[in-house]
Amino acid sequence: MKEEAILIVDDEKNIRFTMSQSLEPLGIPVQVAVNGEEAIQELGTGRFGIVFLDLKMPGMDGMEVLQRIKQNWPQTRVIVITAHGTIESAVEAMQLGAVDFIQKPFSPTEIREITNKVLARDKLDEDAAVDYASFIELTKRHISDRDFAAARASARKAIAADPAKPEVYNLLGALIEIEGDWLEAQRFYRASLDIDPTFKAARVNLERTSTFNKTGKIDLGQNSKGK
Repeated sequence: MKEEAILIVDDEKNIRFTMSQSLEPLGIPVQVAVNGEEAIQELGTGRFGIVFLDLKMPGMDGMEVLQRIKQNWPQTRVIVITAHGTIESAVEAMQLGAVDFIQKPFSPTEIREITNKVLARDKLDEDAAVDYASFIELTKRHISDRDFAAARASARKAIAADPAKPEVYNLLGALIEIEGDWLEAQRFYRASLDIDPTFKAARVNLERTSTFNKTGKIDLGQNSKGK
């Protein structure tokens, strides 16, 4: 992925301004769109490396924009902007290739950090990966590419590299849940909680999948410690 431009899609003027100012030190061109329709028009004018996308917008909602991005510009990475630690359609977003989320309110440092992380992820040499952190980032890259079999394989390599981290068990559980195996997904959510009983993401996912109403949220692990 070339570091060409970043597109910010949000109907809130203050969010667009704050994010644009926060990204300026990275030296990457930034464009903004006020809604989904304008975002698609912008995307059609040139290749964007990253799109920051608010899912809750009037008119064409963010989920439809995400779907169109992955259909027409599959290598473009999407970072979902959300006002909550989890989003109602997280499982659908993940199926469409969105694995990174940033929660409002956010700081300029957080915006730059997640941007740099996503950019660095695409530069990883898969053949040279040997440690937990690299395998986690490769897992997320495969999800963004919608290669879920490769994502599950990378997640299992992360577990082999360091079986004492709760995040990877939760992430693998979410991947297995997408495949429709609720019971196996619960096993990995429980494994995450066995390592860290305070890991909120796994607790949310386990509670949701343990009820008869399986239309809730998948929590992928951002801001998941405690509470």
